[in-house]
Amino acid sequence: MNLKELVLENSDEIVSRWVEKQGNHSLQDYSSTISNDMIKQMNHEFADIIISSLKEGGANLENLDDFAEKVVNLGWPFGYITEGLQIFRTESIKFVLDQQGTENKEEFIYVMDGINEWIDPLKTRLMNQYSANWNNIISLQKLALEELSAPLIPVMDEITVMPLVGTIDTDRAKLIMENLLSGVVKNRTDVVLIDITGVPVVDTMVAHHIIQAAEAVRLLGATCILVGIRPEIAQTIVNLGIDLSQFPTKSSLKKGFETALEITDKQIVSNDDKKEDVEEILDSIGKE
Repeated sequence: MNLKELVLENSDEIVSRWVEKQGNHSLQDYSSTISNDMIKQMNHEFADIIISSLKEGGANLENLDDFAEKVVNLGWPFGYITEGLQIFRTESIKFVLDQQGTENKEEFIYVMDGINEWIDPLKTRLMNQYSANWNNIISLQKLALEELSAPLIPVMDEITVMPLVGTIDTDRAKLIMENLLSGVVKNRTDVVLIDITGVPVVDTMVAHHIIQAAEAVRLLGATCILVGIRPEIAQTIVNLGIDLSQFPTKSSLKKGFETALEITDKQIVSNDDKKEDVEEILDSIGKE
């Protein structure tokens, strides 16, 4: 009986040993969010895929790809696959050697090479597919974050707001510039309010990028107003000698919006019975 026949004929015993050894070592950090039933289910599915791959001689790899994708979607670590295959390899070799009852060195090498020849392609396929799926998820997340990192929001005809939150690095500054310029043209904007209330630090580099963006907006015939300058940010700008005199600055979005209305020759007109509603609108803008 060759190695393949021996393993397949005793696959239940080998799988039983594997499941017992597999446990949840690679999932210890996730034990609070993953049930034991879920782990057992995945282990048995993993074992079934390994055995079926031996039966089919590696002809059907879709199950391997689907399983790797499932592990990624569950958020399970890479070690679950590598550790699982290593344990299965070890248990298979031990079982075959026990059945043959030999301690011959050549026989041991023959068994080990035979099992490795079967397991290694599975390991390579699963690892590559896991990495591909993981990289795909990271790319999608990066695109989603980029879309949210520099939004341009039209709030009124000819007036738009770009609220910025978080640290601004070179890559993000490039994205801000692209979104800003394309948005100004698309929305036919006359005034852009760049709100830096959520930017924790405004250093020389950040100020340089903002000045560049404002200058680019000016070349398109629009006005850029920088709003959300907190006292500590103002002090930092002065200490660094950064010149922001080329475009208007306001301490809050509310004041910036009022200036934008003046620039665009607009005003909010209210009837007496709606005066409070208008004030509430302005107050809500001030809280942004």
